[in-house]
Amino acid sequence: MVATKAPEDAYTAEPFVPGRGGLTALRRAAAECRGCPLHRDATQTVFGDGNKDARVMLVGEQPGDQEDRQGKPFVGPAGRLLDRALEEAGIDPSEAYVTNAVKHFKFTQAEPRKRRIHKAPTLREMTACGPWLAAELAVVEPELIVVLGATAGKALLGSSFRVTQVRGTVLEEEIHGRPERLVPTVHPSSVLRADDREAAYRGLLSDLKVAAQVLA
Repeated sequence: MVATKAPEDAYTAEPFVPGRGGLTALRRAAAECRGCPLHRDATQTVFGDGNKDARVMLVGEQPGDQEDRQGKPFVGPAGRLLDRALEEAGIDPSEAYVTNAVKHFKFTQAEPRKRRIHKAPTLREMTACGPWLAAELAVVEPELIVVLGATAGKALLGSSFRVTQVRGTVLEEEIHGRPERLVPTVHPSSVLRADDREAAYRGLLSDLKVAAQVLA
């Protein structure tokens, strides 16, 4: 008799994704996702949030420390910077939908009660979480996807993606069986880490203005 794998060993969220229902049903189901081992250390699933009729979907890498604690994406410093840049670019943050390629916080921690340090998800973990992102795209049906950073780009466009090569351009690709338009840019957290924050912010803003022109 062959032992069946536990869902987390199979590295796919597919068994947990409901076959019908809108964002509320998806969010409720995602809270119980055990499609990869990341759920074990995270506080909770951090599902996407925002306007279900959004014309633009912003896809980041994974939740950070604050997002993991609060259960919502982009509520930390990077999220506040992103909202500021969106408004300056002419995109209303309240009319967007924001999510991450991976729905659980991956981190390292030297000792309990020490600061949790973000750790990039693997391609296997991103692939495992792909069915959630596919389901979000199918419900929201955005006109444009803004890809925030290299990890989100690899999750959507494959391991050869390089954000520096295509940032600020409009791409047309098939994503999870749907033709999509995408504008890649850096993740806002990289702006906060940059030596020259002002220059990095101007670069992010320039890319978001390209997205705003697509939506105009």
